[in-house]
Amino acid sequence: MTAVSALRIRDTPHGAVFEVHVHPRAKRTAITGVLDGRVKLALASPPVDGRANEELQRFFARLFEVSRGAVQFVGGEHTRDKRVLISGRDGAAILAVIERALAPSKLPPS
Repeated sequence: MTAVSALRIRDTPHGAVFEVHVHPRAKRTAITGVLDGRVKLALASPPVDGRANEELQRFFARLFEVSRGAVQFVGGEHTRDKRVLISGRDGAAILAVIERALAPSKLPPS
């Protein structure tokens, strides 16, 4: 079983819910791995005035090709451990996108 397949993703009538552990003030925003069933996400924004949450919404909206409004917090909005709902996507779609995001680049080393 791969780390990505160990993600805790729950399908709901509205979309898929999964858990995220964020690391704010990173150099860039990116998925950095999977730990204990949660997506590890580095965020370039600081956790001040909701900026990290806004960055998380923008990043996931681009990644999952949904509107920012389709990325909703269903738990942990003010903590590093969050539960996120992606409306209009199921667990299989979420898994596939995260697997692609974590796949090593196919470019030759420079």
